[in-house]
Amino acid sequence: MTQEAHKRPTWDEYFMEIARAVAKRATCDRGRSGCVIAKNKQILVTGYVGAPSGLGHCDDVGHQMKTVTHEDGHQSQHCVRTTHAEQNAIVQAAKNGTPIDGATLYCKMTPCTTCANMIINSGIKRIVCEKRYHAGEDSEKMFLTVGMEMHYLHDEVEEYANQ
Repeated sequence: MTQEAHKRPTWDEYFMEIARAVAKRATCDRGRSGCVIAKNKQILVTGYVGAPSGLGHCDDVGHQMKTVTHEDGHQSQHCVRTTHAEQNAIVQAAKNGTPIDGATLYCKMTPCTTCANMIINSGIKRIVCEKRYHAGEDSEKMFLTVGMEMHYLHDEVEEYANQ
């Protein structure tokens, strides 16, 4: 019997795998994502997609869809019941007094522009995404403008249904 040699993951692969495990707690079936914020090879905080504490979760009460009209006139549907994994991780850090300045954020896909604003203002210096988000171009431009390092583990594009 031939046994494959153990391949030790890189730090980015390791923290991304933990983000995937955190995502299993997510309570919105449209975007089961998790987030890990780490610094100096140590996890500082995690977060996953879910409704704010005390409010109903999408998986229990359904999605709260809103229509967004974009600058070019096209419209898309977004669920506004949940807080994104990146937002929840940043809020948990603030709630617990955990400094995240200079840290790396690991997430499922390119953060949305709201998350990008929070990430930039929180002092996070590096972002590692598993995949690209189909509507992530604006966030990528924001990160580039402020000199934030961004890395994708896979060049696949993540698309949500009902966009």
